[in-house]
Amino acid sequence: MGWLARLWPRSLRGQVLVAVMLALLAAQAVSAVLLLRAAEHRRDAAMLSAAALQLVRQEAPREVERMRDQRRERRLRQLAPRLPRPLRVEWTSQKPVLAGERRYPVRERELAAMLAGQGVPVADLVVVLRPVARDPFLAARPRLVARLERENGGRRAMLVVGLRREGESRWSVVRVPRPVAERAVTGTIVLQTLVLFLALSLALWLLLRRITRPLASLTARTTRFAETRQPAPPLPETGPDDLRRLIAAHNAMEGRVAALLDEKDLMLGAIGHDLKTPLAALRVRIEATPDEAQRARMAAIIEDMATTLDDILMLARVGRPGEAREPTDLAALAASVVSEFEDLGEPVALSEGPRVIAPVQASWLRRALRNLVGNAVRYGGSARVEVLIGGNGAVLRVDDNGPGIPDARIPALLEPFARGEESRNRQTGGSGLGLAIARAIAEQHGGTLVLSNRAEGGLRAEIRLPAQ
Repeated sequence: MGWLARLWPRSLRGQVLVAVMLALLAAQAVSAVLLLRAAEHRRDAAMLSAAALQLVRQEAPREVERMRDQRRERRLRQLAPRLPRPLRVEWTSQKPVLAGERRYPVRERELAAMLAGQGVPVADLVVVLRPVARDPFLAARPRLVARLERENGGRRAMLVVGLRREGESRWSVVRVPRPVAERAVTGTIVLQTLVLFLALSLALWLLLRRITRPLASLTARTTRFAETRQPAPPLPETGPDDLRRLIAAHNAMEGRVAALLDEKDLMLGAIGHDLKTPLAALRVRIEATPDEAQRARMAAIIEDMATTLDDILMLARVGRPGEAREPTDLAALAASVVSEFEDLGEPVALSEGPRVIAPVQASWLRRALRNLVGNAVRYGGSARVEVLIGGNGAVLRVDDNGPGIPDARIPALLEPFARGEESRNRQTGGSGLGLAIARAIAEQHGGTLVLSNRAEGGLRAEIRLPAQ
């Protein structure tokens, strides 16, 4: 079924068109079966009527003249306009049923009723469908067989009817060649199907176009707003009423979200200003503290507060309009981050890899990679950085040799203020925002941050960027 899933269209317009066309095809198939069965029934009725006419002629020729003026005769002509010329009646003393032939009781009852209606006394009646080659009467008449094939389109079958009248021992045998199936029925169904396909396809395409165009505009608008978070003029409300209400609701929601983001930026700016100013003043005031150890502890606390405040403000700014994305050599970006840690004497190494160019916001991505390397050094003792080309894009990978993380805790560690080290000691852990910032930056680029435990031990953190 995989090939069927690949061929199935993914758009709403394509799926609706294919579903309607398949439903139409199924309906036409059922209609074709019913029409062909009706045509088969008409052929059988015509053959029985032709056989009855021949048998009645043998019984009472004058009755035939009268029957031609009645509706039954007109109906007979309508039923059998293309029947081949009938064969002459055979008289035999034996029952005209060959070994292995199957009789048709339903047709026998129908024919018996037709003959009884014309006053023909029926003692026994046989109806079989027989190939021409098996018929003993025609076996010795090759020219007759050739004529039947010419008149009947090569079909070598016929209806054989045997009648034994009351008071007689002989059988009168009538042979009616089976007519060629009506090709007009099949042609009509095919033509009807093509016309319906074209008419419905055009009508549905126009209708779905009216529906999907506003949906496509709404999708593009939502995608752009998710990437830039900048409001734009309201989207025009077009399409059916349901879509108009959806677009109106989206415009209202986008306006409220944009207003909330603006309020958040104002609030964070005020908080940053109001907190950083007192912290700067405290740095100056602690210089007057005579106890050097106490002064160092106070300075470290103030530095931790400032760092945490910077992390909070940065997490809040991720995703807001800033520097534009530019084609960047990810290997060179990773090398610059590794060199920063090497200058500090940290055990960080860069594995050789391919040169990967991707449009990114370099300063943001550098910050995300720096957070991952810092966590690897803090909790794993060392870090190895590698740039790869994955199946769906580029990958920035950071491995460490630490104890890893229980799989159940990995999702929680990606949330703000979650720490791998349970204590709140700044010497053994950070503020709990490093992974949250890295994840937000990865998502800002349309990618993901994935944490997993390595089979050989340690934690692996990957920033997976989509292919551009």
